[in-house]
Amino acid sequence: MNRLVLRGAAFAVVCAASASAQDVSRPTIPQIVTTASGEVRVTPDRASIQIGVQSRAATAAAAATQNATKQRAIIDAIKARGVPAEQISTSNFNVIPETRYDREGQAAPRTTSYLVINTVNVELRRIDQVGPVIDAALVAGANQINSLTFGITNADSARRVALAQAVSKSRADAEAMARAAGGSLGPLLELNSVDQYIPGPPRPFDMRVAATAEMKTPIEAGEETIRAMVTARWQFVSGR
Repeated sequence: MNRLVLRGAAFAVVCAASASAQDVSRPTIPQIVTTASGEVRVTPDRASIQIGVQSRAATAAAAATQNATKQRAIIDAIKARGVPAEQISTSNFNVIPETRYDREGQAAPRTTSYLVINTVNVELRRIDQVGPVIDAALVAGANQINSLTFGITNADSARRVALAQAVSKSRADAEAMARAAGGSLGPLLELNSVDQYIPGPPRPFDMRVAATAEMKTPIEAGEETIRAMVTARWQFVSGR
């Protein structure tokens, strides 16, 4: 694009005509464009758990008091499993009035009880802590495990491996296309990348089993996928 603003209509027309003539005479450089992806499977080495407790009582204050006592016991139990305070944070606190609606034409709706929900997010730096922390929280009074997600500490290193794979595949595809077209691959003109980290879905915890001091919840981290995609533009050198 021409960035120079020219003064004078006649001069602008002459320059535009000249540039157009040059564009027509300039040969088009043949190019090859390829897109490829690389993928790395990595075993997670950290996890995040949402642990909560629900309490119900006739008044909001009573429900909150009961809930605070239970949640304090839960947090203490989590800390006793070697989790420092800075890795435990409150993620949700709700006070919900529970209302009863009588049949139409009878008494007005009335609040019958209050439900208090307190949820903490626990960040674990070791996968082997996940099961014991869940068990300890349930024994201490937790009645909600909302989700369990896994993460990767060295995601950047894995991403670069996937990126190198993608570039290598992109060049190999371009070289194959060039040979098939009767020529060879020229210099690289442009290279763009898009990272794609594909974490596993949150894993709900089945709480149908009663919590006991002997609980040993099995946890399998599996693998996470880190994918990189590149688009490259190369010059095609004709063999003729």
